[in-house]
Amino acid sequence: MEDVVKILGFAGSLRKGSYNRSLLRAAQQLVPKGAELETFDLDGMPFFNQDLENEPTDKVKEFKAKIRAADAILIATPEYNYSIPGVLKNAIDCASRPYGDNAFEHKTIAIMGASIGMAGTARAQYHLRQCFVFLTCFALNQPEVMVPFAQDKIDKDGNVTDEKSREKIRELLENLVAWTRRLKG
Repeated sequence: MEDVVKILGFAGSLRKGSYNRSLLRAAQQLVPKGAELETFDLDGMPFFNQDLENEPTDKVKEFKAKIRAADAILIATPEYNYSIPGVLKNAIDCASRPYGDNAFEHKTIAIMGASIGMAGTARAQYHLRQCFVFLTCFALNQPEVMVPFAQDKIDKDGNVTDEKSREKIRELLENLVAWTRRLKG
């Protein structure tokens, strides 16, 4: 029997009614056999300050430990001003610093996102991939899970009701698990 692939998921949004948090909840329902998904809330993450990077807060220590304990990472990102939210970039900076103490190193990463617009976070996802180039992560290229017009696909209780979106999330998770197993050898 293969080892269980441990996935850590987090949303780049602090909004309680976030569509991207809804995607993570759907992912928890759709995680494939042989994998488990734990989520982490970025609320309370301090602003990155290089003067303090060698003295991380408990929240940063916890985040880095959870990343290190995971085999793979799943990120649900909104798109703000054609890019990723500041809270997400900040969390990545906190977890990858100081230089030489990068919790993301050699992790497989899957990205998904939902927005009320037509682009469905395409630009934010591309920008997020650029952030991971330097961090020696292995971002999964396909399938791309970009949920446009999220208000029509996620109900008022935060449930992803669109079957095509749910299928893409399932496929993303299956590919993430396979990619992680392949890279772990």
